[in-house]
Amino acid sequence: MNTRRILEILPHRYPFLLVDKVISLEYSTDPKNRTGSKIVAQKNVTMNEPFFQGHFPGLPVMPGVLQIEAMAQAACLAFARPGEPKMVYFIASITEAKFRRIVVPGDVLHLHAEITKDRGSILIVKTEAKVDGQTVSEAELMAKVAPKDQT
Repeated sequence: MNTRRILEILPHRYPFLLVDKVISLEYSTDPKNRTGSKIVAQKNVTMNEPFFQGHFPGLPVMPGVLQIEAMAQAACLAFARPGEPKMVYFIASITEAKFRRIVVPGDVLHLHAEITKDRGSILIVKTEAKVDGQTVSEAELMAKVAPKDQT
């Protein structure tokens, strides 16, 4: 999936687009159920990120809430399938969130997401962010999904 396709699916733009690249994407085999769809995407964390200016001066740390948002954006990309109507995605709940180490400029976040339940308009997604193969954050997300023209 190239950058153009990412921009077609996600409504986010600078400074809130938090996925730079898709490394791998597997769709479930059932076209009506997305359980089992998986993605690994990438976010390059640079000192130019606007949030580092105030979080924290002298010790730049990527906010945990933005790590979760990056994982949620990757999950959206795992949901979208070519040729289907455009959808909108909203985080409905976040559970089991854990932050294992800080994320700093120069880190490359690998964003893992797997849809574990598909209930039509509600999805459950297991997400994890890694740096150098080590888990830095993880969460289970519930997402509300709706056709774009119905919001």
